[in-house]
Amino acid sequence: MEYRPLGKTGFAVSRIGAGDVADRSLSRETCVQTLQRALANGVNLVDTAPGYEDGFSEEIVGDAVAQRRDSVFVISKIDDFALPLEVQLSASLDRLQMRYLDGYVYHGLSDLDTYASLCTRPDGFSALRDLKARGLVRAVGISSHHPDVLLQAMRDEQCDIMMFPVGPFVDARYLTEVLPEAKARGIGTVCFKTFGAGKLVTDTVGYGQPIIERPRGKRSAGVHASLGSQNVSVADCVHFTLTHDPDVALLGMSYPSEQDLVWDAYRSFIPKSAEQLTDTAVRAKIARQGKGPCWWNPNPDA
Repeated sequence: MEYRPLGKTGFAVSRIGAGDVADRSLSRETCVQTLQRALANGVNLVDTAPGYEDGFSEEIVGDAVAQRRDSVFVISKIDDFALPLEVQLSASLDRLQMRYLDGYVYHGLSDLDTYASLCTRPDGFSALRDLKARGLVRAVGISSHHPDVLLQAMRDEQCDIMMFPVGPFVDARYLTEVLPEAKARGIGTVCFKTFGAGKLVTDTVGYGQPIIERPRGKRSAGVHASLGSQNVSVADCVHFTLTHDPDVALLGMSYPSEQDLVWDAYRSFIPKSAEQLTDTAVRAKIARQGKGPCWWNPNPDA
């Protein structure tokens, strides 16, 4: 696994990060072992949030990293923009069984008016920076599904880290404006939606099933006829994101089979040419047809 600085945080992170692995249909032990499997393969950045499986995700992360806490960069999120931050942080730390967080970000901050309010409210970004000054969090920022919010937050110098989409089916501004600007400013970039919530690589309208590749042009049994006629491969998606080069490509890897596909793609990675990237993006547009809105883009239905 290759490691590189996460912006100016002072932490060297793995190029591949692990997202939410909690699944209440599985035992807690199974979920913990799945995340530990990713950590054993070199992953050292893990993302979670209180709203993922109603706190279960944070509990899983806490158990999984307990014996290696100082070597793993753990990010959790602010899900409620009205509740005092210290109350939310305290609850997250209790579930995680931790004394501090490495990253603490506003979750899904994708509206400019809401962002502007948090900039002026005493319980907004100023309170978030206070948590950092007190040593309760190491880095602060936002997770967003809107380029305008991300660009404004950078201009306002509100973020040490940013989380946003980078993959074959994302609004072009994430790739052409947001990511280059963040790099130029030394902001850590943790990027998601490589697989388009699974829509690009398997027949699904969202989360809730493992990534299962199938031959292009083949239809899975029982899949609605409106779904796209071909999917792109896991390697296509991973190579697309790695070529654009965020600090971390945050991948779910919620099952061992998914992890193995990711490791295979990572080991075979060679940066793609502009023509190859365009080809992957064109095929991704076809693959996601009929699979519901892509909420991470300003126009989810485009």
